[in-house]
Amino acid sequence: MLLWDPTVVLTRAMAATDRSAVVIGASSGIGEAVARELAAEGYELGLTARRQEKLEELGDELPTKAYVARMDVTEPEAAREAFVDLVEAMNGADLVVVNAGIGRQNRDLDWEPERDTIDTNVRGFTALATAAMTHFEDQGHGHLVGISSVAAHAGDGTIPAYNASKAFVSNYLDGLRYRAHSRDADLTVTTIEPGFVDTKLAGGDFWKASTETAARQIVDAIEDGKRHAYITRRWRLVALAVDLMPDFALKRVFG
Repeated sequence: MLLWDPTVVLTRAMAATDRSAVVIGASSGIGEAVARELAAEGYELGLTARRQEKLEELGDELPTKAYVARMDVTEPEAAREAFVDLVEAMNGADLVVVNAGIGRQNRDLDWEPERDTIDTNVRGFTALATAAMTHFEDQGHGHLVGISSVAAHAGDGTIPAYNASKAFVSNYLDGLRYRAHSRDADLTVTTIEPGFVDTKLAGGDFWKASTETAARQIVDAIEDGKRHAYITRRWRLVALAVDLMPDFALKRVFG
């Protein structure tokens, strides 16, 4: 499997930058929008996803240097190797955004959708989050950003694996953040919990944000070094309401 091809470094006459970021899951949706925002802020970018042609199209449009590497997070060992090769080609990365994720309604509890969701959102996420943290600890600094969801705050009978996987992501990022305090390195871990965003994963229209608005707030949270951010910010109210909701009410809403 081709993990890294130096011919897919998109170089043009661009201003030098001293900041670099890898966006995992950058071919569409939130990941693509975040990549565009980071490039506008002057970041050199490493772009990964399964659809390499989409990455090349994106990278060719960005104002900063872009490195492209095909990556399938459901193949975790190969994905980790691809990440290491990409970061080496970039001479290090200051920021890694782990955005790859899927969600499928599954009222019948068929095994395939549950398996695919867990493989992507749990195994794939963990494989890349740990690879990023290892890289940051080795170089002495770095910022990990994980895209979770407001869905992490409650189970859902119509899409059970998705909500559970996002609860894993949020809790895992908490664990990495606490672990980082004991390391002799300048490490930041940010948890992003979006509500409805205008992507293929959007579960509704209530307070739905454009990908551009979501990406702008995500990059603001990154620049501010936040521990946790809701996207958009008013989804904090929904998360709080769900956290306080009694079980009988949760059954009505999410059953």
